Amino acid sequence: MIGKLRGIVDSFGTDFIILDVGGVGYQVHCSARTLGHLPHVGEPATLSIETYVREDQIKLFGFASDAEREWFRLLQTVQGVGAKVALSVLSTLTVAELGTAIAMRDKAAVSRSPGVGAKVAERIVTELKDTVPAFADIDPGAVHLAGALDDKRAPRPVMDAVSALVNLGYGQPQAAAAIAAAARNAGEGADVQTLIRQGLKELAK
Repeated sequence: MIGKLRGIVDSFGTDFIILDVGGVGYQVHCSARTLGHLPHVGEPATLSIETYVREDQIKLFGFASDAEREWFRLLQTVQGVGAKVALSVLSTLTVAELGTAIAMRDKAAVSRSPGVGAKVAERIVTELKDTVPAFADIDPGAVHLAGALDDKRAPRPVMDAVSALVNLGYGQPQAAAAIAAAARNAGEGADVQTLIRQGLKELAK
């Protein structure tokens, strides 16, 4: 199986490149984001590769990093997500953005990807929330609060404060993150007005 290719960019297609490796041209399918970051024709490039072997074809998918390739694999463990949809998601969101969207249950961010409807986005954020790689710089308190909001388990002042920020035009993931930080700073028992005031300060940083 091919895991990595290093060669010279020969040409670009709509969703692939031809990578010349020692005189052999490999057709490698890539996300729009990866294609956009590749060097010009005639310049060297290295891609992490996922190899699909079928009875009638061998298909190569290329990624700018091993992390992007892992997300490509992980996305396809979700029902209804194949290679085409996985590439669409990775064309729309960076790996960091995708991790954040899943951690914060941000279905709207995932559904911005072409070909990803509300039901598929829901399955992605639900099925991967416990199995995704580390959430990088995501506040664990915000992740916990996002889950509590979804399950209607958050304290009433917290839910009302998040709702107030959403009504002001902030997305729920951003509102949840701000109120999680506000609740941590203000302590247990903080009222709605205090949480909103502290949350707005967090959003202004």
